[in-house]
Amino acid sequence: MQPASVAPSPSGGDVRAALSWKLLPAILVCGSAVLLFGVQIALAGYAVLLLGLGVAWLVDRALFRDLLLIAVGLVIISTISLEANIDYPNMALFAVVLSSAVAVPFVIHRFVFRERVIAFPWRGRGRWTRAQWIYIGAVVVMAIVLLPFYFISSGAYQNWPAVHEPDAVIRLFIGVNAVGIWDELFFICTVFTLLCRHFPVWLANLLQATVFVSFLWELGYQSWGPLLTIPFALVQGAIFRMTRSLSYVVTVHLLFDLVVFLVIVYAHNPEWFGVAG
Repeated sequence: MQPASVAPSPSGGDVRAALSWKLLPAILVCGSAVLLFGVQIALAGYAVLLLGLGVAWLVDRALFRDLLLIAVGLVIISTISLEANIDYPNMALFAVVLSSAVAVPFVIHRFVFRERVIAFPWRGRGRWTRAQWIYIGAVVVMAIVLLPFYFISSGAYQNWPAVHEPDAVIRLFIGVNAVGIWDELFFICTVFTLLCRHFPVWLANLLQATVFVSFLWELGYQSWGPLLTIPFALVQGAIFRMTRSLSYVVTVHLLFDLVVFLVIVYAHNPEWFGVAG
């Protein structure tokens, strides 16, 4: 039997699956994230989301149920500002809302629809292979090379609060890493997995990346950030599909986020690293 977290999907070469009428509502629902989080026009985003669900209802009821779960998560996320704010009350609000965006679709899926496609397979296929360990090393190198240049040259680090006190540094570290873990639970284990039930893997990956990158844009990865976040979202989806391992994609993500954290701290406090501000 296949793991519950990996639903059968149409073959990657099935052009009819990719170009069927089912694609239209999926584009509308996933594309609503661009309006909700990217350009932040909430009313337009909700209108497109509802239109997508309406079309899905007419086209395919199974697709409608899965897109409804994605839509529920998007609506929950849209109730708060995603701008980086590490004040204690805002961190608590983030924790409640983002946790709900994962938990509510999961509960509906498991106990209302009585399905088991959404799951969080921690170990996946077992021990990591040599290729996976090599990629982990490559991830660290790529992060060190790319992320400082992006954050500092674009000024994107200013989208995160300046941290000067130890308490604020700790809160920034917790916030960056907690959101990184949540990204994999929602965008990969939930959105991507549900879309793979209806579309070829490559197409489901493109759709989930649209949602993923839109979220990251409002979070602060702006300017030319999508040149980094789009490939990252696509690679994370592909890796999860190959490894079936949540622990692996979370490790990759947290290694990137460790460098993100260090760059933000450095950019706001270069004197801590012996560099004149």
